[in-house]
Amino acid sequence: MSIAASELDDRIRRYVSPVRIVWQEGNIRNAEVLLQHGSGQATIWSHPGAFLAPVTSLLLDYGKELHGGVQIITGPSRDKRVLRVRVRFGESVCEAMGEPDNDHAIHDAVIDLATMGATEFGNTGFRFVRIDSVEKEDLIEIREIRAVSLCRDLKYRGAFECDDKRLNEIWQTGAYTTHLCLQDYIWDGIKRDRLVWMGDMHPEIMVTASVFGKLEVIERSLDLVRDEAVLPKFMNNTSSYSLWWIIAHYDWFRFHGDLDYLKAQREYLKELLRMVLGMIDANGSEKLDATWRFLDWPTHGDDKAVHGGLHALLLLALKTGASLCSTLGEKQCGLECARGIDLMSSHIPEPCMNKSANSLQVLAGMQDPVAANREILAANPFRGVSTFYGYYILQARAQAGDYQGCLDLISRYWGGMLDLGATTFWEHFELDWMENAGRIDELPVPDKKDVHSDCGAHCFKGLRHSLCHGWASGPTAWLSEHILGVKVLKPGARQILLEPHLPGLQWVRGSFPTTYGNVEIECSRKGEKMKIDYKAPAGVKIETAQ
Repeated sequence: MSIAASELDDRIRRYVSPVRIVWQEGNIRNAEVLLQHGSGQATIWSHPGAFLAPVTSLLLDYGKELHGGVQIITGPSRDKRVLRVRVRFGESVCEAMGEPDNDHAIHDAVIDLATMGATEFGNTGFRFVRIDSVEKEDLIEIREIRAVSLCRDLKYRGAFECDDKRLNEIWQTGAYTTHLCLQDYIWDGIKRDRLVWMGDMHPEIMVTASVFGKLEVIERSLDLVRDEAVLPKFMNNTSSYSLWWIIAHYDWFRFHGDLDYLKAQREYLKELLRMVLGMIDANGSEKLDATWRFLDWPTHGDDKAVHGGLHALLLLALKTGASLCSTLGEKQCGLECARGIDLMSSHIPEPCMNKSANSLQVLAGMQDPVAANREILAANPFRGVSTFYGYYILQARAQAGDYQGCLDLISRYWGGMLDLGATTFWEHFELDWMENAGRIDELPVPDKKDVHSDCGAHCFKGLRHSLCHGWASGPTAWLSEHILGVKVLKPGARQILLEPHLPGLQWVRGSFPTTYGNVEIECSRKGEKMKIDYKAPAGVKIETAQ
């Protein structure tokens, strides 16, 4: 019997052997065998396996963040009984050595192992796995403990390389973070928040378009949140997230130009636009329903910043919505959006110093970018940033031409996570956490801060904090757009402006995926002179800023 295509999982499995034993306790014989690549097959023949004596433990490192579980392959037991071990997953050493919670996925459990068999367990995000023997009388022969990586087999069509190795690593780390989050749907995190959060998706969508190109999983995720939020409900019960759905469709169409897919959004788009137009008062101020008035966590509880940010986000959604209406030939809805834009332009929110809110106001055309950058965004530049809205802070500062300041922020803030041992970017991060901090890939030390257990706020306190969060990937898209210099001018990337910026850099090269093929770019400078070379597929018109 054939299997229907809709029943197939389009992700692939890969087996990953551990790269080191971080810690072990008790009488474990031949533990180093676990670092070798085995056959993955249990056998009845003798084998130099690792023997876990009663009351023993070990902690394995798989080298980088993975999504999936583990497969434990055992030899025979003395009396052929079922064997039992405790398995703990961790995105950090501290988490695997501690008490991981079981939010969204099981990270800590006692499981039964078949004798002379392969037992698989786990479906989460992790880098480290701790195994503890449970039965005091057992001598367990374990031949392999290999990770089962489950993710999409994606080609990195986009590329970025410059003469700053740290920026190259940050670009790759952002791309890998989003790659791991592209599961059945696009999730925000692979350990916790394995959910489709519409606002969180937007940076991931921009990274996907810059690295992987057009993927059906993005459209499936956009449709899921649409279908779940039957109007007048907001997506994820959050007013800003329905606004991000409009903006996301604008960007997705700009990158890929799929008119048939856009047409499938027509009726919902019109109804949503009209619903939010009804949430503008006579003075032009946003009055979005107070389901959850959320931008990002640093603005949480700051009503002035939330209003200023939501006003800007609604204005930006109406502008992008009006563009989509024009493409769809919906003149009446487009005119209604234009009237709403005019009305909202008459309202000036009370000033605040919050960087997230001010960035949105720059992007919505409410503030002069240079003044906002000078007075707010570049002031104390490494504070007041979140891994989510940091992307929009970068976008706003780019409008002010502050490319050097942006690279400094990327290198120090996102690079700070790498300095602490990260292989993916985190749900949140503060540079203050780095003071006297240990690395996440090392055992906690009493006189050093453990950033995973000791830091965090809001919903990401302690070990609940996700260390692979797709909303933190924004620098990858930003570097492709502003340093490699790829700016899409017409839907489907039919026309692209190449405008690289090289503050403090000598060269950059890379590629950008389009539906017609990849655009290859190489740029170098000597003094003040810039040389841009490119290769573009037929169907893509290139302009250069030379």
